[in-house]
Amino acid sequence: MTLPLQHIAFSMLDLVPVREGHSVADALAVSLRTARHAEQLGFARYWLAEHHNLGGIASSATAVLVGHIAGGTERIRVGSGGVMLPNHAPLVVAEAFGTLAELYPGRIDLGLGRAPGTDPMTMRALRRDRIESVDDFPRDVAELQRLLAEPTPGQRLVATPGAGTQVPIWLLGSSLFSAQLAAERGLPYAFASHFAPAMLMQALQVYRGAFKPSAQCPKPYVIIGVPLVAAPTDAEAQFLASSIFRRVLGILRGERGLLAPPEEDFLAQLNPQERAGIANFLACAVIGGPDTVREGLQALARETACDEMMFTCDVYDPALRLRALDIAAQVRAGGVTAPT
Repeated sequence: MTLPLQHIAFSMLDLVPVREGHSVADALAVSLRTARHAEQLGFARYWLAEHHNLGGIASSATAVLVGHIAGGTERIRVGSGGVMLPNHAPLVVAEAFGTLAELYPGRIDLGLGRAPGTDPMTMRALRRDRIESVDDFPRDVAELQRLLAEPTPGQRLVATPGAGTQVPIWLLGSSLFSAQLAAERGLPYAFASHFAPAMLMQALQVYRGAFKPSAQCPKPYVIIGVPLVAAPTDAEAQFLASSIFRRVLGILRGERGLLAPPEEDFLAQLNPQERAGIANFLACAVIGGPDTVREGLQALARETACDEMMFTCDVYDPALRLRALDIAAQVRAGGVTAPT
């Protein structure tokens, strides 16, 4: 059943982009400011994504950032979107997020991804010579669940902190593997449609069709990733979105850099194949003025019947990024569509 926008939770996913002309410290300050603003707008959660050795992204030490954001806010849930489990021993993850749960009770989420979130060289540097198999991720998820649950009699390996904190585990994915696993384990599921939308509908069908209720999640719960650029007019939003178009083009070309300022008529400078590649990457993006944003979000809600939308919003100007979240919140509340 499709929920009206007023009944769909809004949240934020932050890769902590480093902007041209600014430092990593500036990026971290912008993220905290954004999290506080999202909290004021009533957003449900603020997640940070693990990436390594990628220019322009400062979210590699994800658990540290989760603590930083949680410590600078009061109510909003804060978590990983996600921790890339192949890079870490489950005990280390359980202890880190168990510590966060003790510091900020009832506010910490543990989203888990199956990809390394980096290149093979960096993956080897993170986990040295470990060779991954298809069975590792389900086994590691199960171990994390045990480590975060109440200890059983005779349990020899106990996460301290961690045991008994029951930190909610979310599975993240861009294909069918994690959708199936989340369904089997009765876990909430977040689909990475903000950068890999191709299998969104198929994954949601698999997840909902195979879902088995659990104590944590009695019925399916779906988050979809939505790239968002909202502005008072469609024209301004398209201009601001050129920063994202430039970033996506760099990803497609294998070139990573800092988040660049917007550029007039950027798409017009590209060839048809490049424009098509960007469009496919951003197929779930909502870019425009208030009316366009409303229509776009409503269309996604109808198509996916999602429970929650998690925005990425890599607008170059931090103040205009906050304005974009304001517009989304106004749209959700059914507010006026006049320019903000």
